[in-house]
Formats: sequence, C-alpha cells, structure tokens
Amino acid sequence: MAGPRCSPWVKLLLAAMLSVSLPGNMANRCKKAQVKTCTECIRVDKSCAYCTDELFKERRCNTQAELLAAGCRGESVLVMESSLDITENTQIDTTLHRSQVSPQGLQIRLRPGEERSFVFKVFEPLESPVDLYILMDFSNSMSDDLDNLKQMGQNLAKILRQLTSDYTIGFGKFVDKVSVPQTDMRPEKLKEPWPNSDPPFSFKNVISLTENVEEFWDKLQGERISGNLDAPEGGFDAILQTAVCTRDIGWRADSTHLLVFSTESAFHYEADGANVLAGIMNRNDEKCHLDAMGTYTQYKIQDYPSVPTLVRLLAKHNIIPIFAVTNYSYSYYEKLHKYFPVSSLGVLQEDSSNIVELLEEAFYRIRSNLDIRALDSPRAVRTEVTSDTLQKTETGSFHIKRGEVGTYNVQLRAVEDIDGTHVCQLAEEDQRGNIHLKPSFSDGLRMDVSVICDVCACELQKEEQSARCHYRGDFMCGHCVCNEGWSGKTCNCSTGSLSDTQPCLREGEDKPCSGRGECQCGRCVCYGEGRYEGHFCEYDNFQCPRTSGFLCNDRGRCSMGQCVCEPGWTGRSCDCPLSNATCIDSNGGICNGRGYCECGRCHCSQQSLYTDTTCEINYSAIRLGLCEDLRSCVQCQAWGTGEKKGRTCEECSFKVKMVDELKKAEEVVEYCSFRDEDDDCTYSYTVEGDGSPGPNSTVLVHRKKDCPPGSFWWLIPLLIFLLLLLALLLLLCWKYCACCKACLGLLPCCNRGHMVGFKEDHYLLRENLMASDHLDTPMLRSGNLKGRDTVRWKITNNVQRPGFAAHASSTSPSELVPYGLSLRLGRLCTENLMKPGTRECDQLRQEVEENLNEVYRQVNGAHKLQQTKFRQQPNAGKKQDHTIVDTVLLAPRSAKQTLLKLTEKQVEQGSFHELKVAPGYYTLTAEQDARGMVEFQEGVELVDVRVPLFIRPEDDDEKQLLVEAIDVPVGTATLGRRLVNITIIKEQASGVVSFEQPEYSVSRGEQVARIPVVRRILDNGKSQVSYSTQDNTAHGHRDYVPLEGELLFHPGETWKELQVKLLELKEVDSLLRGRQVRRFHVQLSNPKYGARLGQPNMATVILGDQDETDRSLINQTLSSPLPPRGDLGAPQNPNAKAAGSRKIHFNWLPPPGKPMGYRVKYWIQGDSESEAHLLDSKVPSVELTNLYPYCDYEMKVCAYGAQGEGPYSSLVSCRTHQEVPSEPGRLAFNVVSSTVTQLSWAEPAETNGEITAYEVCYGLVNEDNRPIGPMKKVLVDNPKNRMLLIENLRESQPYRYTVKARNGAGWGPEREAIINLATQPKRPMSIPIIPDIPIVDAQGGEDYESFLMYSDDVLRSPASSQRPSVSDDTEHLVNGRMDFAYPGSANSLHRMTAANAAYGTHLSPHLSHRVLSTSSTLTRDYHSLTRTEHSHSGTLPRDYSTLTSLSSQDSRGAAGVPDTPTRLVFSALGPTSLKVSWQEPQCDRVLLGYSVEYQLLTGGELYRLNIPNPGQTSVVVEDLLPNHSYVFRVRAQSQEGWGREREGVITIESQVHPQSPLCPLPGSAFTLSTPSAPGPLVFTALSPDSLQLSWERPRRPNGDILGYLVTCEMAQGGGPATTFRVDGDNLESRLTVPGLGENIPYKFKVQARTTEGFGPEREGVITIESQDGGPFPQLGSHSGLFQNTLQSEYSSSTTTEPFLMDGLTVGTQRLEAGGSLTRHVTQEFVSRTLTASGSLSTHMDQQFFQT
Repeated sequence: MAGPRCSPWVKLLLAAMLSVSLPGNMANRCKKAQVKTCTECIRVDKSCAYCTDELFKERRCNTQAELLAAGCRGESVLVMESSLDITENTQIDTTLHRSQVSPQGLQIRLRPGEERSFVFKVFEPLESPVDLYILMDFSNSMSDDLDNLKQMGQNLAKILRQLTSDYTIGFGKFVDKVSVPQTDMRPEKLKEPWPNSDPPFSFKNVISLTENVEEFWDKLQGERISGNLDAPEGGFDAILQTAVCTRDIGWRADSTHLLVFSTESAFHYEADGANVLAGIMNRNDEKCHLDAMGTYTQYKIQDYPSVPTLVRLLAKHNIIPIFAVTNYSYSYYEKLHKYFPVSSLGVLQEDSSNIVELLEEAFYRIRSNLDIRALDSPRAVRTEVTSDTLQKTETGSFHIKRGEVGTYNVQLRAVEDIDGTHVCQLAEEDQRGNIHLKPSFSDGLRMDVSVICDVCACELQKEEQSARCHYRGDFMCGHCVCNEGWSGKTCNCSTGSLSDTQPCLREGEDKPCSGRGECQCGRCVCYGEGRYEGHFCEYDNFQCPRTSGFLCNDRGRCSMGQCVCEPGWTGRSCDCPLSNATCIDSNGGICNGRGYCECGRCHCSQQSLYTDTTCEINYSAIRLGLCEDLRSCVQCQAWGTGEKKGRTCEECSFKVKMVDELKKAEEVVEYCSFRDEDDDCTYSYTVEGDGSPGPNSTVLVHRKKDCPPGSFWWLIPLLIFLLLLLALLLLLCWKYCACCKACLGLLPCCNRGHMVGFKEDHYLLRENLMASDHLDTPMLRSGNLKGRDTVRWKITNNVQRPGFAAHASSTSPSELVPYGLSLRLGRLCTENLMKPGTRECDQLRQEVEENLNEVYRQVNGAHKLQQTKFRQQPNAGKKQDHTIVDTVLLAPRSAKQTLLKLTEKQVEQGSFHELKVAPGYYTLTAEQDARGMVEFQEGVELVDVRVPLFIRPEDDDEKQLLVEAIDVPVGTATLGRRLVNITIIKEQASGVVSFEQPEYSVSRGEQVARIPVVRRILDNGKSQVSYSTQDNTAHGHRDYVPLEGELLFHPGETWKELQVKLLELKEVDSLLRGRQVRRFHVQLSNPKYGARLGQPNMATVILGDQDETDRSLINQTLSSPLPPRGDLGAPQNPNAKAAGSRKIHFNWLPPPGKPMGYRVKYWIQGDSESEAHLLDSKVPSVELTNLYPYCDYEMKVCAYGAQGEGPYSSLVSCRTHQEVPSEPGRLAFNVVSSTVTQLSWAEPAETNGEITAYEVCYGLVNEDNRPIGPMKKVLVDNPKNRMLLIENLRESQPYRYTVKARNGAGWGPEREAIINLATQPKRPMSIPIIPDIPIVDAQGGEDYESFLMYSDDVLRSPASSQRPSVSDDTEHLVNGRMDFAYPGSANSLHRMTAANAAYGTHLSPHLSHRVLSTSSTLTRDYHSLTRTEHSHSGTLPRDYSTLTSLSSQDSRGAAGVPDTPTRLVFSALGPTSLKVSWQEPQCDRVLLGYSVEYQLLTGGELYRLNIPNPGQTSVVVEDLLPNHSYVFRVRAQSQEGWGREREGVITIESQVHPQSPLCPLPGSAFTLSTPSAPGPLVFTALSPDSLQLSWERPRRPNGDILGYLVTCEMAQGGGPATTFRVDGDNLESRLTVPGLGENIPYKFKVQARTTEGFGPEREGVITIESQDGGPFPQLGSHSGLFQNTLQSEYSSSTTTEPFLMDGLTVGTQRLEAGGSLTRHVTQEFVSRTLTASGSLSTHMDQQFFQT
C-alpha cells in the first residue's frame, strides 16, 4: 500500500495538477475532516491518503498528491486501493440456441464513495426453447372460460409451433385459502360449493410441463370448476408456488419461462387486512410446499406473498408473467404489471374466447424486451445498467434485437453512508455480498463485491502509553494519539488547565484569539468548525467580498479573509474571468478593434447609443432610432424649422450638406423621410458610414422638398357631397328590400335549405356544479337567413317516471300553484332596472303588474303577480338588449291551459292591456312542464332557449328532462333537430340549507323580523340559495316590505340572517281586518353550488302586537295538563333568538296561574350554572344585553308568585351574531436582509367569529411618517397563513405596515407598524421561514394580488431529516398588554392589546403505553373528558383546547378488578365482516374471560359475545351492514367482577349495489373508515425544558373529531412515554409540554380521535438547544416565563406572560434567546445553524401495493 518514491519536481507537478482539476471544496475534503486516526482519514473520501512519517509536520490526512508535495516520503504515504478482477469469462457462441452472457464471474473491492464500471454482453438467440404454464382461476365465475379453454387446444398448439420448435406446456388452477372468510366452511359447501363442482382448494399443479400436447388436453378435459366466498382470489399463493417449485412444475434451465395468469377477479396480497393481524398467519417463507398430488399444503399457516416478493422471485427464476384478465379487474392488474420489468397485460373477453390471440400478441411483445436486474445486492453497493445503443422502456427494460450481441455498461458504486451512518459502521452483510446480475432469459453474472473498510496496518502496531507521548497517549502511524484531557504533539499539554494566554494575544487586542477561540497550550483553537482561521483566529471566512450577494461570487472559497478563486477566475471577489471569450466580436476579434477587454467586458474607445457589448455597430438599433435622432438637427440646419427653430444649432454633433440628388436606400446606412409640420412638405436625407455621426460628420440633405399641389382643394367638398348622396341611396334601397322580404321568402330559390333546430341533442349536468336553475339551450337556423321565424317549444320534467307529470296535474285541480311567466318588453334594458329598489325599477314593476293583473283577472282563481324582476337575455338576436320581465302568478292547477292560450294571444297582439311586449317570445312554467316561444329575426342564426330545470329536493338521483320544438307558427322554416334530452345527476350535497324552525312570532314593535338561515356543512365549500317572501294573511307593502334575493354561504359559514322590514299598522287596516293575526311566508328555493334544501325550507312569520302574539301562543298550549291550583308550573315553549352580536331576545309562554314575575338565568355555555347572571321580568319576555359576540349562551326561566318560585323551564341555547374582529395581536418582523423581511402576526385577541381572511398593506413613508404613493395590498385568504415574506423592499427606507382581519361580519380595525429594516439588528430568527408561506414582491402591482406564490424551496432540510421542523407564531397570551419599541431605531413601533386576563393550558402525563405498530387500523379510546373550569375576568377563548389528566388513579378500579383493555384493533376481513383484537388488561387476579358487545351507532339490537378463554384476545364478527357505523365495547372479568369497558367506533366502507344498499358489489374494495393524520406539527421553544406543540385538524376527519392523543418519548429510548389528551375540535390545537430535558431529542406523535375511531399518527422529532451551547440568559428585571404548581388533579399549569429583552426586534410572548428554531434561508441572504433538529414524517395515502 505504500506509494513509489517521487522527486520534488514530480511532487510539485502533481500538486499543481490537483489544484487545477479539483474544486476547492473537493480538494480540501480530506484536509478539512476532523479525524484523529489513519482509519478515520481513509474513510473520509476515496481520494484520502495518510502520512505515517514521524517527522512530517503538516496535516497528515490529505490527498496523496498534496502529501507528496508537502514533503511526506513516498513510502510513508498509506493509500487503500480498489480492484476489479474477472474470475470467469467464456466467450459468447452465437451458434447456440440459448441465452448467454459475458463475463460470468467478477470480484470487486471498492472504497466508500468509489465507482467502477465494466462492459457486460448479453446474447438472445432468434429462437429459443419455451416453457408455457397456464395458471387459471377456478372460481365459479370462470366456468365458461374453462369450457372455452378445453375447446381451443389445437389452436394453442399451432401458435406454440409458430413461436418455437422446442416447447412444453403445463396447467395449474387456484381458488383461495380454505378458511374464513375466503371460503364457506359449512360441511356441505366444503364438499361441493356449487353444483357439479370440485371441493375448494388453494392451488393445484394439474399438469406439469410436458411436450405431449395430446396428453395435456386429455387431462384438461376432466377438470371441473370450484368456488369461494369473497371476490379477491388467492392467485399470489399460486404464482409463488409455480415459481419456486421448479422440479414439480418442470421448468427447464435454458428455456424462456412464460406464466399465463388468467382471472376475472382482484387478488389478496400480504397484510391486506384479512389474515395477519394478531398473529393469525405467519409470513410466507418463499419455499415449495406441494404434496405428491401437486396441492399447496401451507395455505392455513402462511400468509399471501407481497408484490415485491413476487417480482423478486419471478426474476430470480427467469419467469415472465402474462396477465390475461377481464375488463372487470383490468384496473387492478394494470397497476400490478408495471412492477414487473418484463411482463404483458391483455384483456380477456368474458368467456376467454380470445386467449390464443392474446398469448400470441404477448409473446411477440415479450421477446423484444430484456430486463437486467441486480439481485441480492448488499445495502452499501448501488448497481446501474445503461446502454449506448439500446433504448430503455418505462419499466426499465431494454428494447433488443434477437440474434445480436447486446453491449451494456454496468456501473458499481459504493455509497459513503446510509441514513447518516457511515458504510463501514454497518453490519458485515451490508458491506459485502454476492450480486447476481441477471437478464430476463438467462442465468447471468455472479459478482463478489465488498466495500474496503480495512483498518490501517500501522494502527495494529501501535505503542500503547508510549514514552514518546509522555505516557499520556498511544504512538501509532507516526504521531501521538493523546488520552482525553491532553493535547499537543507529545501529549504534554493539559486541555483543562489555564495556560499562558500571551502567545494568543494579537497586537492591539485584549482578548485572546480575537474573542473567536480558546487558548490551549499557547495556541489558538478557533470556534466555528472552520469559520475562523489564522494564528489569532483573526480571519472570518464569512466576510470575504461578495458579488450579487454571493460569497466570492460562488466562484471560489474564502480563506484567511481573502477569496481563493477557482481556475479561470480572478479579482477580489472572483468576479473577473481570465478568459476573453465574452469579448470576442462576430468577426472573431477582440472588442471589434475599438477597445480593450478587461474583467470579461469590452471598454470601447468611442461609446455611442449604437454600439453593443463588443463595440460593434448595432444596425438594428440604428434602424429603430437613427432617423428620429437626426431629424431635429436636419430641420434646424437645412430649413430653420422644427423643434430647435429659433435656437442655435451648435449643439448638433454633425453638419448637413444640401445636394440635388440622394443615393438610393440600398447604398446607404439609412434613408430618412419626414413631413415638415410648418409647410406640410416632405424632406429627405441619408446617413452614410457606420451610422454614428461625429463632430466632423456630414449628413446629405435633398435640396428640394416634396409639397402637395394646391389646385385640388375644390375636390374635397365634392367628394363629401357624393358620399352623402351614396348613403341616401343605400338607405332607400334598404327600405325597399325590407318591404319585399316577405315576398322573397316565399320564392323557392330563396327558401332552399331553410331549417331550424337545436344545436345539441343531449346535455349532462351535475347538480353540485350548477350555478343556475335554468339552462340556455342554443337553437340554430341554417340556410337562408332572410325573413322572420318563430318556434314554439315545450319541456317535460321527470320523463324517467312515466305519467309523472299527468298524475301531478290531475291531483287537487283547485290547489293554487305558482306559474312562472317571462315576457320581452318593448323597451331597452338599463342597469337600474336590474337593481331592485331603484326608482326606475319600482316604476316599471308597478306598471307591469297593473297591466298583467288586468289581463289575467279573467282567469278564475288567479291572484295578483309577485316576485317581479327584470333581466337581459343574451344570444337573443337583435332584441337581446330589450328588457325581459320574470314574474310569478298564483293560480289553480287546472287553469294551465287557459293561461297558455291567453298568453299566446296577448303576445301575438304585442300588448298586455297597455303594456307593449315584443311578439315572438314568452315562457310559461308550471309545476312539472313549461311552454314557450323564441324568435329568429332577419339575419339571426342562433338564439338561446331559456329552459327551466325544475330543481326540487325530492328529485331522483338521476332525472331526465325532455325539450321539444313543437312547430313554426310564423315563418317558412322547417324543423330539424327537435328533441333535446337533459340529464341531471344529483351528487353528494356540499351543504344542507334550511330554517331553524318552521314558525317565528314577531311583534310589530320590533320593526324588523329576523329569520335565521342555517347550513349543515357536508363538504366544505360555498353554497347558495334563493329566498323570497309570499303573502298569506299579511300583505306586502302593507304589513311588511317584500324581500327576495340570494344567500351565499362562503366556505366555513353556517349561519345567515334574513331581515324583513315590518310596517306600522294603519288605523284603516285595523278597522277593515279586525284583530286577525297576520302571517306571511319566507320560501327558500334554487339551491346552487351543490347545496340542497333541508326541512323546513319554508318559514311562517306571525305578526301582531305583543299581547296578541302571546295570547295566540297561549291558546296552543291550553290542552296541556294544568298543575295543582295554587302551584305555579314551568313556563312553556321557551324560545331564544339572537337580536345582534351582543343581544338575545328570550320569550316564553306564561304558566297557568297568576305569576307575579319571572326570573331568568343565563350563562355562557360550558361554564358552571353557579356563575349564571339573574334577571327579573314582569312580562314573559326579556332582552339579554351586554353579551359576548359569537358566543353560545344557555338560559332558562321560572315564574314566581306569593307561594315562591316555580320549577324552571327546559334549557335553551342560543349563539349571538358575529361582530367584526379586533385588531391582530401583534406584528413581528424577522429581518432577513435590508430588503427582505418576514412579517407575521397573531390572531386577534377577540375574534368575535370565525376569521376568514387577512389583509396586509405596506408602503413607503417619509420622515413625518406620511405615506408616499399608494399602499400595496395583499389578501391572505387562508387564515392559517399568518405569515408573509416580502421581498424587493427599498433599502434604508421606512415602510408602514398594516394588518387587519375579516370574519363573517366584515373587516376589523388595523394593527400598524412603521419600521426601517436597515436599522434593525440581524439576529437568529425566532420564527423560521417555513414552506407554504405567501411570498410577495414589493415591486409588483398595487391592488390585491390575484395569486400568492407559495415557496417550497425556501428551506434546505438537514441531511438527517426528511423535512424540517416548523414553528408557528402562535401566542400563549390571548389577552394582555404590552408596549415596546425597537432598540436603536429612529422609527419606533408601538403596539397595544386589550388587557383582560392570561390563560394557560392545563396538562398532566398519562401512563406510558407501548404501541405495536402494524398495517391495521389502530383505535384507542380513553376515559371520558372531565371539563375543568379555570376562569378569570374573561371567558376562555374558543381556540384553546382543554386538556385532561389521564392518571393511573383514574383508570384503575377496585383491587382485583381488571383494568380497561389498553387498545382495540379492527381489521376488515370483508365488506360485512371484521376482526376485533384487544390487548390483555392489567389485573392483580386471574382473568376469567371477556365480553364483547356491539350495536349500530344509531341504536338497535345489542349483540353480546362471551369469551370464556382468557388467552383469546380476538374475535371475528360477521353479518355486519356495509357503510354503517358500529360501536364495540370490550371488558374483562376476574373473580372480583367485571372491569371497565373499552369502546371504539368503526365503519367498513365498500361499494354496494345501487338497488340494494345492503348488498356489497362482488370484488369491490373495502376499507375501514378512519381519520387522516393531523396537519404538520409545529414546535415553539419556550424555555430550556418546555415547548409548545400545535397542529392543524386532519383534512379528512371522516366523522366528528372528539379530540387528540399526544404521545411524547425520548427519540433514542431510555424513558417511559408520556401521554396527553387534548379535547375539542378546532382548526388548530395547541399543547404546552413542560419537564423536558435540554439537548435531548424527543419524539412526538399526534392522533385524531373521531366518532369513527383513532386515525393515523403524525410524528415529529425535536430537540431544544440553547444558543451557543449555553444556558438561557437571565432576564434580569424583565418579566419572563414562570410556572405555578396548582394543587389539583393536574400535575402542573404553565402560564406565560410577556417580557422584553434587549436586542430583540419584537417582544413576542416567546422566549427567543434560546431554544429558537432557525433555518437556512437562501445562499445570498442568511447562513444559520439549525438549532432545533427536527423531522416531520409525512403521512402518505396507503397505496394499493405495499413495497
């Protein structure tokens, strides 16, 4: 291993070559490594060597070339060298009919990180032997397939003979495991599952591979079908046995092995939830288990194999699968076959009649593909196969040409580390092994590969405790390796003692080592792992010159305070290239001969606007601007006109010369012509030379101008007169043609091909995507477009129900139904007409209703019109600007035909009484059908038919409408396409909208009737419904103001309020209508955006004076039993309604008797009733005031009299309305650079509702803090993103920032800050920049950003984690007060928050749990939540979860009684069966057994299973209903009695038959319904021993979230796990965890618990580290973080208060001096140390295949 001797010149030459060829970082990797021994050095990099020369004084670990150049003797340089030896190499013989490879054996030794490559050759002959094995599904559904296979024997043999002359054929069959739940285990079914069938089995080798085709078909004729229960089959067991049982099947060594897999069902695979839970079955051992009859015997003991296992085993045994499956299961195998490098997939017909054609096509496709795979490779070695001539497919195989030798390049690479562990620290089997490089059709190449991890020989010969090391270390490899606590070349210096610091003091400084290191034994040991260098650590390698923000222009490295540039670069910051390549002009010269090249740029001797970067003339720029540049000077010098007229022309840089004739344009650089504004004449001039006129240049100007003649001015009036005459003639012609157009339309020549019809014949609509209750259906007119045509049409609803419309019209003919009427008025539409409430709209509505009521009064039983509104109809031809009126007429159901005839008659006349309408257009809509007419004016080709869609809540899931064109009453057109079918599919509604109750009682004194509308969210999104008022005994404009419009629910909104203005009752109305209680209705209709109407969707509003309303309501309750005389009963029908954001109206019915008054109790929901407020009232109603906005209150009332108080009424709850939020809690700035900042803010202290968005504004201000220019606005529509990165700010300029929040009530007040980034200290960021935060450009537009750019590459994750840990800006103080200013800033930032109270989060640890992680769904249920009231002067904010204690005292019962089973595990065995497993509980006595109870979550029959065997901890439950939720309870029994039960809720989701919702579809997938993982874990350090953890709710909860389970444990083990339970369902949940250790990694796991059970875990690892490795600083007199221990069931309560610290940009409620989480941002801005080593595991959706 010693190198040869080299002369000094050779050493210098090698060092020079190395410095040129290697970048700085790679060349110094060995040198920079912190190693102590030779072995450590050799393992740093493949180029590292070690010098064992005792006299060598430089760094011993370096490259071989640099060690020789530094003076190390050649024989003292120790190098580990790799090797590659060919052990077997037989040349390929192309005459043989078999697959061959070359070489056949290799032995390779590689250093970590080293790569070696070699050439690998493979030969595939034109014709090779073929072994064809058919593996067929023998379940009952494949009976017709088996019959066809028996009949096509000769065809299959013929195809095989065409493929090859040497073939064998075999046959096997499979069904599934003969066990529950795959097979019906009843005795009669085990004997014959179907009539005339064989008993069930797993796999049988029926016919081994044979050359005798006749024998094959004879045996096949006797086969019969079998059967099983579930749709997925056990084909994987059969495939594995076919592959590994080579002797039984009969695979030949040198043949092509084809396996045909035929089925019409899906497949079972390893750990698919049916067999492996709780240890029912062992993992497949991948061995052959066929008995003498060829039957698989281990189906009851071993599980199915996995997909990766099959891929590996088939490749190992040269077997190529051909999947022949039916269309039903094609999607499953389409995914599966992609895992096999060489395979084929074909679609079988239902009876397998095309199997022969499928095999022929698959075989030819397979023959052209070759896969080369490295099998049995150790972890430390990577293998890659490429080819320069052959193309790769998507699966990684190669397209080959048979009969030719293919050449491949094989590259072997030894990795340096795996998952952060050096390869030499791995196990022996991971470092070395025998790799089998195997092509698809041959045995392949065997390689003995190992990674060189040898120990240096000199270390094996060390002198322990050598005298040369003062007996304080070992002497080995030419130097001393000192014991701990000693240093120096001879171990003579103690690192723990204080040495003389004088040698470490730099002249003029008082700190040793410049304050950047420690003085040890008279030498400076610098901090920063290479950041500081020099004898006195005086050089900072982060402070070298920069270019564009990059250190040393990213073209060199910083060393000793100077840039050491890479080859080819120079300059202080390595910004100057040594090459002149950027200065070469188009002719190959340097700077066009007009300048010199310096630092890669041309410096031109004559600079002008038209010279480019290489001093060449830019002629394209000349042509764009030269003429214009010279124009004013030419005018001034030649004619004395132009812009410089009256001024001297001396400033012009050239002279003009007048000539009689100019050269042609192609002979000069530019030929210019312009018009002189003074005389309207055109002058011309030319530019010659290089196009850049100088002081001595001359421009040639044509002496004579071209002026327009003056003798033709008289022609202009004549031309104008002729144009007017022509226009008059055209007008007369147009008038004449208009009169004759009817006659022209009757001519056969003009009517040829004249046709009208619908454009399409079918429309498919999805109700959840519809934004309207109608469809504009285009109708086309073809051929001659002259003349006018009208078309009558009709639409029928629910044509999928025969006779539905006729039946609906025949029922209750006298019942009043609404008829929709649309007419086109004879006036244009304006914007005001479409705005209800405007004067113009009200006037026209009154006119329309008066005239239409006058016409329709002749219809018996017709009421007056209502809901009148106006619109425009696009695509309506020449009258699309006219006004269309839509109105509603109440009339009897039997009056439909009368209304239709009357409407058509009036439309044909063109008027309704005195109201002018456009003929040819109307629409009359009844309950289930509609009729109408559209008009084609002359020249119009397309009009839209506005078709109503009759959207009803009771509609079928898929309904049909039929639109029909009836006839053409006016015009000569014929009907073309007459029918249009419209299909409307009703899908899962996004929300159900309804009223809270069907009736509301309102007193006229309230002036406004407030009717709540609620939405139940099913799928978060927006929903919209229409609303309108309808008269009853109360009349619009007399008792109330009619109301109609649209209600839009934004995502997350669940409550809206309709406000109907009430009118005072006039005296004449009181006389005419008496004391009647008046009512009117409010109707919801037209749900849009996937909404659906719930019940009730109509509300009745009862009007009257207070005493009338009370009396009418009292009469409704007279039938209720009366209490004994003298005793007061409870008030009846208590009703609460929010009257605003801080008021609730509470009323009730008086009880029988004579109460003297009423006493009302009300309190915040969740608080104790002992904290209720009391009100006294003399009347049966009261208004609760001074309440909190958007807060739930509970209330009840009792009556009192002379006998005392009566009983209280039932409890009523009500929520106040939303109010605009308060200002955001604080603004925080992370100063990234002088032009980049990260702005973050906290949620408002008083949200007063649900925050939906934030608006951030920022703009420049002057010295007086007044705005300069407009503010830029950014809308952050995700309220969770309370963070914004703002770039490209102006440097050293103050900016004003404002943030405000929005909820359902509107925008709240702003929080403001003014800050100049340049004056702020650069410090480690307390809130790291994290992915998915909005980034905006300060130089962008001024309005709202239409998009926000979300950054995914802001962070550079540490090598040890998949993703960085994240930190949020969540505050621990919801209320509180703080004033602060930026230290050292001229512009201060002032912030205040409303002072109320501080809240803490209560927590306590749970008993540690060891959780067995499997692929099954893990469901845990814990004891019910105990709510703790912890109240100050305010209420507990809604966004803070309450955490309960789960201590051992709570969970254990009496002595000897079993504890609760610690967990439940559910595993789906099928769509109607599952397995329930649990863990044995703790108990001091012997367990006697278990009890399992289950029933539907909605109630019903309770089923109980008694298990007397205490060792049985699982049970299979069958006959469950699919898609129904069940609750399971398990408890244990001992001699002392039954223990507490463990409860869990689970749902098996599967596809069911549309006509039978309780019958699962065969073969459909089934899954357990569980919630997804919570959002990313966010860690915030609070102190050296505590942190805050927060997370977002799961995206797919799959039920109502009840709370969360949080587990904390040491990442490396060593201590018990602590469990916390967080209750509540918030968008973001938070938890403060105390009692942690500093510099110790902890693993946190968070699970969501819903009504469906526990979901998957979200995991994160975090470490709290102090900055600079020291403790947290003392806060001095400032307030900081403290803990109070409460004497209660909780172990501790952490209360966080604000503090101020010097040097912090803002004083947030977070301890930022230590434990901060920092990040690498971008290379040009910040380079920081990650002080919180965290990882975040991303939950991936479970794939169909497990790899």
